[in-house]
Amino acid sequence: MPTDSVRSTFYMEPALHQALHLKAAVSRRSLSQIVNDAVRQALREDEQDNAAFAERVSEGSVSYKTFLGELKADGAL
Repeated sequence: MPTDSVRSTFYMEPALHQALHLKAAVSRRSLSQIVNDAVRQALREDEQDNAAFAERVSEGSVSYKTFLGELKADGAL
Protein backbone atom coordinates (compact mmCIF):
# COMPACT_ATOMS: atom_id res chain seq x y z
CA MET A 1 0.00 0.00 0.00
CA PRO A 2 1.36 3.47 -0.85
CA THR A 3 2.83 5.38 2.09
CA ASP A 4 0.75 8.45 1.22
CA SER A 5 -2.53 6.61 1.79
CA VAL A 6 -5.07 7.68 4.39
CA ARG A 7 -7.03 5.18 6.39
CA SER A 8 -10.80 5.62 6.30
CA THR A 9 -13.76 3.87 7.86
CA PHE A 10 -17.07 3.57 6.08
CA TYR A 11 -20.04 1.25 6.23
CA MET A 12 -21.25 -0.98 3.40
CA GLU A 13 -24.26 -3.15 2.90
CA PRO A 14 -23.30 -6.76 3.66
CA ALA A 15 -24.05 -7.97 0.12
CA LEU A 16 -21.85 -5.25 -1.39
CA HIS A 17 -19.06 -6.11 1.02
CA GLN A 18 -19.26 -9.77 0.05
CA ALA A 19 -19.27 -8.90 -3.67
CA LEU A 20 -16.25 -6.65 -3.17
CA HIS A 21 -14.34 -9.43 -1.39
CA LEU A 22 -15.17 -11.87 -4.18
CA LYS A 23 -14.12 -9.39 -6.85
CA ALA A 24 -10.86 -8.76 -5.01
CA ALA A 25 -10.12 -12.47 -4.84
CA VAL A 26 -10.95 -13.12 -8.48
CA SER A 27 -9.05 -10.10 -9.78
CA ARG A 28 -6.15 -10.54 -7.34
CA ARG A 29 -6.46 -6.90 -6.29
CA SER A 30 -6.88 -5.44 -2.85
CA LEU A 31 -10.15 -4.01 -1.58
CA SER A 32 -8.43 -0.63 -1.41
CA GLN A 33 -7.38 -0.78 -5.06
CA ILE A 34 -10.90 -1.62 -6.17
CA VAL A 35 -12.52 1.07 -4.03
CA ASN A 36 -9.95 3.71 -5.08
CA ASP A 37 -10.52 2.89 -8.76
CA ALA A 38 -14.30 3.05 -8.33
CA VAL A 39 -14.11 6.43 -6.57
CA ARG A 40 -11.76 7.79 -9.25
CA GLN A 41 -14.19 6.65 -11.96
CA ALA A 42 -17.15 8.27 -10.17
CA LEU A 43 -15.22 11.53 -9.84
CA ARG A 44 -14.26 11.43 -13.54
CA GLU A 45 -17.92 10.99 -14.43
CA ASP A 46 -18.83 13.96 -12.23
CA GLU A 47 -16.17 16.02 -13.97
CA GLN A 48 -17.58 15.04 -17.38
CA ASP A 49 -21.11 15.88 -16.24
CA ASN A 50 -19.98 19.28 -14.97
CA ALA A 51 -18.25 20.00 -18.28
CA ALA A 52 -21.40 19.03 -20.20
CA PHE A 53 -23.53 21.31 -18.01
CA ALA A 54 -21.07 24.16 -18.51
CA GLU A 55 -21.26 23.73 -22.30
CA ARG A 56 -25.05 23.93 -22.20
CA VAL A 57 -25.47 26.70 -19.63
CA SER A 58 -26.53 29.21 -22.30
CA GLU A 59 -29.33 26.98 -23.62
CA GLY A 60 -32.84 27.97 -22.73
CA SER A 61 -34.95 25.82 -20.49
CA VAL A 62 -38.34 24.28 -21.20
CA SER A 63 -40.90 23.48 -18.55
CA TYR A 64 -42.01 19.91 -18.09
CA LYS A 65 -45.56 20.81 -19.10
CA THR A 66 -44.34 22.50 -22.30
CA PHE A 67 -42.09 19.56 -23.13
CA LEU A 68 -44.96 17.09 -22.72
CA GLY A 69 -47.07 19.30 -24.99
CA GLU A 70 -44.35 19.23 -27.63
CA LEU A 71 -44.09 15.44 -27.41
CA LYS A 72 -47.84 15.14 -27.81
CA ALA A 73 -47.86 17.54 -30.77
CA ASP A 74 -45.08 15.52 -32.44
CA GLY A 75 -47.06 12.29 -31.93
CA ALA A 76 -44.51 10.82 -29.55
CA LEU A 77 -47.15 10.55 -26.81
